[in-house]
Amino acid sequence: MSKLLTKTRLIKAMALGVAITGMSFSAQAQTINLSYNGAADEDKNAVHLFANNLKKLVAEKTDGEITLKLYPNSMLGEEEERMEQVLNTPSLNIASFGGVSPLMPEIFVSAIPFLFSDFDHAREFFDEGEYWKAIQNEFYQRTGGHLMAVVEEGGFLAFTNNKHPIKSPKDFQGLRYRAMDKSQVALYNAFGASGTPIPWTEVYLALKTGVADGQMNPPMYIILGSLFEVQKYMTLANIQYSDQFLVGNDELLNSLSEDDKTALLEAVKEANEINRKAVQNQVETRILYLEEKGMEVYRPTAEELEEFRKLGQPSFFKWLEEEGIDQKWVDLALKDAGFNQ
Repeated sequence: MSKLLTKTRLIKAMALGVAITGMSFSAQAQTINLSYNGAADEDKNAVHLFANNLKKLVAEKTDGEITLKLYPNSMLGEEEERMEQVLNTPSLNIASFGGVSPLMPEIFVSAIPFLFSDFDHAREFFDEGEYWKAIQNEFYQRTGGHLMAVVEEGGFLAFTNNKHPIKSPKDFQGLRYRAMDKSQVALYNAFGASGTPIPWTEVYLALKTGVADGQMNPPMYIILGSLFEVQKYMTLANIQYSDQFLVGNDELLNSLSEDDKTALLEAVKEANEINRKAVQNQVETRILYLEEKGMEVYRPTAEELEEFRKLGQPSFFKWLEEEGIDQKWVDLALKDAGFNQ
């Protein structure tokens, strides 16, 4: 069993006291903690936009009987700590791949490069596809936790670096890239670059000091982390869909009345719809902002994108196999995405 499920972080719990228990009761209301990455800024951080809208909607739908207490900026710990908390205390957490994958490595299948052509394609995959339903069920069986929603956080990922423009895979040769997780390391290696996992909170310094030459994120995160200060070139390769995952504690959901549980689930769906519209509407505005900040933006041609796909996708499949991911998950995802088997 994963250490996330067995290791108790007593020092963290004592320091936070009642704050990390996830839910406090009174005669009138209950408070549920919601933790996540990034600043409490709706304009720069779509995850916070989702969290804040969810808080408002839950309060409205329950007439104030349930209140969400928001913990942005990884206030309750990094990914591993927050996942441990949400699986062991009545709370909510928005986790990245780095938080979910140690418990459910099959989540990486949804990050296959060039799996989605656009926003609608990606949303249909998660809203209606059999792969995601199977992932939700398997995650619950393994952990007792619930993958409640896929939270759109900034569009599609772009490559950035501070050395030269990236127009083809060969331009990656010799560069050192920050990776969010092992799947991104595999992708960089396919293009001839090296990749090193670095926590989000350390990315700016790593790029500034030359520990890494570049990184991969949607424009939102480039702005959120002020990475335009230490990165000169951006390539809009649209290689992966940018998302995180709302994780709910089973004890929390079971403790709610049917009306309150329905209200929470409806609020999650509505907050997600608001996020999707906001993210899609803001993509081009954010790219323009980064250009105004001095970044050189390159939009690859269809032929150049195909060159990236031909190298990146097979390498990713090989990496999934090396990680022991059952082929059935890949087949299911490709079928849902509309690829011929």
